[in-house]
Amino acid sequence: MRILMIGDVVGSGGRRAVGELLGGLKTELDIDFVTLQGENLAAGIGLTVDTVVEMVEAGADVITTGNHVWDKREFIDHLDDPRLPVLRPLNYPPGTPGRGATDDSGPVAVINLIGRVWVGEFDSPFAVVDDLLAGGFGQGKPVVVDFHAEATSEKAALAWHLDGRVAAVVGTHTHVPTADCKVLPEGTGFVSDLGMVGAVDSILGVEVDGSLNRFLSGYRQRMQPVRTGLMNFNSVLIDLDDSTGHASSVERVDRQIEI
Repeated sequence: MRILMIGDVVGSGGRRAVGELLGGLKTELDIDFVTLQGENLAAGIGLTVDTVVEMVEAGADVITTGNHVWDKREFIDHLDDPRLPVLRPLNYPPGTPGRGATDDSGPVAVINLIGRVWVGEFDSPFAVVDDLLAGGFGQGKPVVVDFHAEATSEKAALAWHLDGRVAAVVGTHTHVPTADCKVLPEGTGFVSDLGMVGAVDSILGVEVDGSLNRFLSGYRQRMQPVRTGLMNFNSVLIDLDDSTGHASSVERVDRQIEI
């Protein structure tokens, strides 16, 4: 089985890049399942029903999120809609809208977690995922984890903690692709960050001036995603051994496209 995991998709430019590239990549690389980090889909912050549907129609099977999942208030009520394959981090407190994991969206089970180092106050991702797996989640299917976190050390620690119990742990959130793809000793694939689908000439997918002004003046203004130009498409391809459900290889799949 081959799983493509796509980094943070930023605004309309990122969505258009996914729409242009994903179908061809699924054919070219013989991909069986696709996850996509979607917390920046709608104008760079949050999600809407329309942007989720657009990514599903482009070929995404499950859409993961992070701390920006709540930023479009009108979408919160849709997090419990079983027709929308959207996850929010599992380690939000019990009773929070939405679900943090799914094993009913095809041949792969997916877990979404959020980090605590430099991100916010959440339940322990280590304890929460242990409880979920101990309860039999994803039995008979490979399990992949999107760990939406800032610190590379926290991401690596979770991957080693889960080594041999899940097929892959991938990091998201920083929008910067990392070069540390590997398979850990017990068969869990890992990369610190998938990267993003967003503009090359930008700061993490948003217009340079808006981001730069925060550092120069301290004044916080709404940052706009770059909608046109050359776009990076960052993702990772995970090959699984069908007999064990473990990763046999992890490799970057990075493309560029003019939008």
